[in-house]
Amino acid sequence: MPKILPITLLSVGCAALFPATVSALSMSPPPRANPQPSKFVFKDVSGKATSVDVVQSYQPTKIVRPFATGAKSDRQLDPKLMRAATIAEERAHAHSRRQCWHAVKEALLASGVISSRPKTEYAKQAGQELVDNYGFRKLPVNDPYQAPVGSVLVYNANRTAGHVEIRTKDGFVSDFRSKTPSHRPLLGVFVKS
Repeated sequence: MPKILPITLLSVGCAALFPATVSALSMSPPPRANPQPSKFVFKDVSGKATSVDVVQSYQPTKIVRPFATGAKSDRQLDPKLMRAATIAEERAHAHSRRQCWHAVKEALLASGVISSRPKTEYAKQAGQELVDNYGFRKLPVNDPYQAPVGSVLVYNANRTAGHVEIRTKDGFVSDFRSKTPSHRPLLGVFVKS
């Protein structure tokens, strides 16, 4: 007699004695009352109520923040910052080599934005050194996408060196190019007038 037979007999016996319990153990999810996608309502920066569809299933394409008009340049900023962004972009690799602060230092030096090499070792310390020693100022910007072209974005990290990158017309650059900003917490956006 096969070993499966006692288990089969036990389950058939339970189904005969407790038919209501067995029918309640349906493995399919209950039908949805409202098949239309629901909306998530929130207030945007201006205080206007806005809503978006809630994603109910897997989307085959990656959702990214679109660049409708690209980054804006600010005429009040030092034009050498835009040159630094171009230099960094020309020297950038396809993938990170974990040398973001080194690459940004080199681009700032090569463009003439700064006259000497910054001495801080960690990327998360870059903002404070740029303000203290090189005439940069911190902008009241919390969204990396709103940073002007050429601005230096500094990110924090708990147990690592952090990250620093320069805003370009089409994205962000440090030792590599990216269409999206770092996922780390933004410490600040720094520019020089």
